Amino acid sequence: MINLKSLNSEQKEAVKHDTGPSIIVAGAGSGKTRALTYKVAYLLDSGVEPRTILALTFTNKAANEMKERIRDLAGAKADYLWMGTFHSICARILRVEAEEIGYSKNFSIYDTEDSASLVANVAEELNISLEETTPNRVRGKISYLKNQMIFPDDYRKTKRRQSYDARFQKIYDEYERRLKINDAMDFDDLLLKPLELFESRKILQKYKKRFDRILVDEFQDTNKAQYLLLKALTNKTSKITVVGDDSQSIYGWRGAELDNMLDFEKEFTRVKRFTLERNYRSTKTILAASDSVIKKNKKRIDKTLWTENDEGEPVGVIKCSDEKDEAYQIARLVKEEIQEKKRSYGDFAVFYRTNAQSRAVEDVFRMEKIPYVVVGGVEFYRRKEVKDILAYLRVIVNRRDEESLLRIMNFPQRGIGQTTVNRMIAFARKHEATLFETMTRVFEVIEIKERIQKNVKNFKLLLDKYIGLKDKLEVGELTRTLVDELGVIRMLKEERSLESLNRLDNVEELLKAIDDFSKERPKATLEEYLQTISLTTDLEQLEDERNVVSLLTAHSAKGLEFNVAFVAGLEEDVFPLSNRFEEEANLEEERRLFYVAMTRARERLYLTHARSRYRFGEVAYQERSRFIDEISPELTETVEQSSSRRANRKTKKEMYLEIFENIEYEDITKKDNAMKVGSRVMHERFGLGKVVQLVGAGDRQKATVVFEGNNIKQLMLKFAKLKVLN
Repeated sequence: MINLKSLNSEQKEAVKHDTGPSIIVAGAGSGKTRALTYKVAYLLDSGVEPRTILALTFTNKAANEMKERIRDLAGAKADYLWMGTFHSICARILRVEAEEIGYSKNFSIYDTEDSASLVANVAEELNISLEETTPNRVRGKISYLKNQMIFPDDYRKTKRRQSYDARFQKIYDEYERRLKINDAMDFDDLLLKPLELFESRKILQKYKKRFDRILVDEFQDTNKAQYLLLKALTNKTSKITVVGDDSQSIYGWRGAELDNMLDFEKEFTRVKRFTLERNYRSTKTILAASDSVIKKNKKRIDKTLWTENDEGEPVGVIKCSDEKDEAYQIARLVKEEIQEKKRSYGDFAVFYRTNAQSRAVEDVFRMEKIPYVVVGGVEFYRRKEVKDILAYLRVIVNRRDEESLLRIMNFPQRGIGQTTVNRMIAFARKHEATLFETMTRVFEVIEIKERIQKNVKNFKLLLDKYIGLKDKLEVGELTRTLVDELGVIRMLKEERSLESLNRLDNVEELLKAIDDFSKERPKATLEEYLQTISLTTDLEQLEDERNVVSLLTAHSAKGLEFNVAFVAGLEEDVFPLSNRFEEEANLEEERRLFYVAMTRARERLYLTHARSRYRFGEVAYQERSRFIDEISPELTETVEQSSSRRANRKTKKEMYLEIFENIEYEDITKKDNAMKVGSRVMHERFGLGKVVQLVGAGDRQKATVVFEGNNIKQLMLKFAKLKVLN
């Protein structure tokens, strides 16, 4: 039998329980992943068939790491577990059963960018202006409604309410219709379509019979559809184990329902509850400070975390003049901690409420030569050149995927303009054909020149060629051959700009990733590769071994821990966010979010707030966040600024003049001050830079500039407010 000596008594009891439904209430840093891992391994070691175990995790990375640990404990049987996120498990079921609900097994999965693109195209075809909003906001509203299981017909029933929007109704109707035509599902559909599948008693019984034991991690963040899926696959006495922490429920804004966890013991019969309260991560002080805050919430499961770790230092509270001063103080403390405590950059994280807050920290970190990574920035698989190549692969797999086809119609440029595309789309709609089919009939489309018709025909022949090769070449070989024939690498090399070289690196990195996938899974199909990457996020790709400071929103903090954590921007209207706490439930979620950020810290926690902050185009004067005041005062200390830092801090002009003695800078609009490649320039936001490329002339002239920290920007000179150093 598996040795359970490394578990504490509560963990052992939770692992051994196997007589009915159970809930593991696991506080922050209490070893819930360890308990869940051992529970699955214990079941396997007890003779439970791995194919009958369904284990649902928060990320694919978590699933893979857990499966590796289970393999170490219980051997190769772990390979046969059904383990992954709700989305990946549902996608796996849909790949088998999709034809039952009118989709092919090769349906496309649209990420948020694809969905926003579809919204934009739908709005344009319906002649609906989105000037007052954005495609992404409309997509977000659609996603929110689908998470609440409010479909177009349900939304239509709200016509008498003030919130009803007739224009949105038209977009929502057509968006759903076009998804079906494109043989595509968005991320929300991956959870909703299995519920449609399970309306067939035969299919439901097939999976209900298959999964004898179900384990769910991060249960506090499940939404309505996820909960209904679990209910469909179980009965009141099933052997289902849910694990979570009500104090870390932070996704209500995207449909997560905390009541799923709070009411679990009412929904199932004779539920056994296990509470993990021993914290293995943080100091006693950090734990007590976090606990004093979260206990202000009324809607929670009562628990009190404790630890045998050291007492630790008080929570540092830092008052700053503005966001720039805040960034300088964080940088100073990072350097001091490194010098005094012999820490490395990878020991630090800076958390904030909104993505925009990273800008000031980034600017200062570049100036102070502190290496950093913005977690959750532009995700690798959403970078343009990467998405362009993936769009080719998606069309090769699914010819009905119109969004992907539109993306590559003129990439690389092949003389098929937007006017031609619009005429082809109109023809397709009129004749109820797909855009792919229309390319074969392009000679029937009026007002398209013969030369352009030939370009369309050649593009169609290229796609047909690789559709034919799809099952003959392994994934890596197929992709490299396609990229070579498209001339993408040659095109980027010939462009010879720093931006094109960065894009080239991304293409090469994609090809390497596909090669690695092919080596690890030589028999895997192109369809399997596309599904794997469509369910991957940058949070799962974060390289823990990189020695850099992590900058990330508090929402991205789940599952992470750092020796030193800064929680920045702790002011009213910022954290808690002003438009979130009109209702008590939203304020409680903001408090849980703050709690999550606090409990990421192992040894040292700093909280920063500013007297003023630049927001929405103007300087706003801020009040200190109520969350700081909710911490027991004896657990905090005020961290004073270094007087020498204030005295030594220079203005940008002083810094530049120090670097370039006797140099005066002038506005580039002066006729006698022509900019050229090699010019040194100053930008009020990005700092000191060097011009490496100039394109165009007059009002349309653009400059590619490398700023400090290898920060590359393309700027329209008419609007850039650059100053040249002569």
